[in-house]
Amino acid sequence: MTVDVPDRHHAKQGRSIGRWTLAAGDRRLVVYLKRHFALPRHHTWLARLFPTRVYSPGWQEFENLRWAAAQGLPVPTVHAAGESRRGPLRSFLAVEELGGMLALHELIPLAAGRLTPSDFEVWKRGLVVELARLTRELHRRRAFHQDLYLCHFYARVSDIDMTPTDWTGRVIMIDFHRLLRSPMFARRFQVKDLAQLLFSTAGVTGVTLRDIFRFERAYRRAAGPDWPPPPAGLRRLVRWKAAQYLRHNRKLAGGMP
Repeated sequence: MTVDVPDRHHAKQGRSIGRWTLAAGDRRLVVYLKRHFALPRHHTWLARLFPTRVYSPGWQEFENLRWAAAQGLPVPTVHAAGESRRGPLRSFLAVEELGGMLALHELIPLAAGRLTPSDFEVWKRGLVVELARLTRELHRRRAFHQDLYLCHFYARVSDIDMTPTDWTGRVIMIDFHRLLRSPMFARRFQVKDLAQLLFSTAGVTGVTLRDIFRFERAYRRAAGPDWPPPPAGLRRLVRWKAAQYLRHNRKLAGGMP
């Protein structure tokens, strides 16, 4: 909790994240260290009153990542997690850096600039299907990311040159600290996740309406016996919610497009 981590350091509202390189002899490990220094006071009291329950974000995300990995969902490797209940509740989480990978909001424009139009379409087709599959696998377990933005999916830069047609296992999901697992109000959180993902594609070079339609079809086809196909009105709800996110974002940006 006290180590100085200046590399790619970002801090706000009592939490921070930074890239931390550890070395011992010829061994090297690079992790992203997420720390929470200022949590609500009632979380501290709850953690003391109910010591077997989890109230710190670092430990919550550790549990969520462990659950996701057990479900076969691709997530980063966790190397350490912990919390301190001496004084105000604090916590940390160290996840391995996704070396050689980029978030999709950066990788897609990069691929659009490198590949020919026909190769880029093939490249995207497999990627979109995998995004739909991962989202559906999460949702059919009545689990909802709540931060399901394009920047929270990662893939290898080398996959641009390979132009894979089968993307299974090539995309990693990150940032699970807000994961919600609940059968109640499932439709509400399903709409929220899908709207966040749709909103996050706005302005990303290389993403077209065809890709959005392709995702919708693949997501609908991925239905299983334990999770029925989405209702016909889901598309309308998702687009309405995404438009709300867009209007709110523009308002925060002072009306800029």
